Amino acid sequence: MDRVIELRGLIGTATIETIVLSAVGLTIGGLLGLTIGTALYVTRRGGLMANTPVNVVLNVLVNFFRPIPFILLAIGLQGLVRELFGTGIGNTAAMPIVVFAATFGIARIVEQNLVSVSPGVLEAARSMGASRLRVIFTVLLPEAFGPLILGFTFAFIAIVDMIAVVGVIGAGGLGNFALQYGYRQFNPWVTWTAILIVIVIVQIGQFAGNAAARKVLRR
Repeated sequence: MDRVIELRGLIGTATIETIVLSAVGLTIGGLLGLTIGTALYVTRRGGLMANTPVNVVLNVLVNFFRPIPFILLAIGLQGLVRELFGTGIGNTAAMPIVVFAATFGIARIVEQNLVSVSPGVLEAARSMGASRLRVIFTVLLPEAFGPLILGFTFAFIAIVDMIAVVGVIGAGGLGNFALQYGYRQFNPWVTWTAILIVIVIVQIGQFAGNAAARKVLRR
């Protein structure tokens, strides 16, 4: 009985850690990804700020890091994170790795969603005397807001998966809980409980994102 109570407390803590780490990863990685993705779109040929060298560099960076399997990226960046943050394990090490991976994934999602905005809308804003930056912040991003919400919802689900994976480098969360108290102690009930909680978190995030996107798209 005492063991059950202990596990309940631990899984509660792991759930909170997963939610907090995912929220932080989505917030920081989302802002960085939004910046890079927008830059990718506006610097492409014929874009608002067409700049081929910048666009090529950004594309190379995104294409280089985005396809790397997250577990390999986490292991590969561990040494750099240790140098910068003083540790290569735990939540302190996991967070910058998750943010790094999320940034490049979200950047491509943002670029793809911005492509759906009609160029005519942007040209109309420019013809009325709006500056390039004003067009970006008052026309381009608002026009793509609905699809961007759906894109960020997808990113949130991917980040929850990342948080589960970083349990292998000692980070907290449900992944580490399932690994330590389920897999290593041959307790499938613990493992499946963690899996079901992850599914619930993902479903809540998906429903919330879908609802927000529908609300924006109906305007």
